[in-house]
Amino acid sequence: MTVLPAPKPATEPHHSGLELWLRRITVLLFVFVCAAVGVLLVILPWRAEWTDNFLLLSYPMLRTFLSNGFVRGLCSGLGLLDIWIGFWEAIHYHEYQ
Repeated sequence: MTVLPAPKPATEPHHSGLELWLRRITVLLFVFVCAAVGVLLVILPWRAEWTDNFLLLSYPMLRTFLSNGFVRGLCSGLGLLDIWIGFWEAIHYHEYQ
């Protein structure tokens, strides 16, 4: 009968100071971008700039589609989801040293 050695406990990897700060900055930028894009998507569809801009003047069908309440609500919902994802990432961030 052979005796097997006990398995080693799982440990988290040790990160250097630079790797730790790069991870912190990456998470901070991700949260900031998610929040900024989310707020933009929540507010912008309900403003006049959403349909009254020079990019949509030559596309009346697209302008009609984008002015539909369902499309505006869908964009606002995606904005809220984006904000939620950013803050969820910030709340669930863990550091391993």
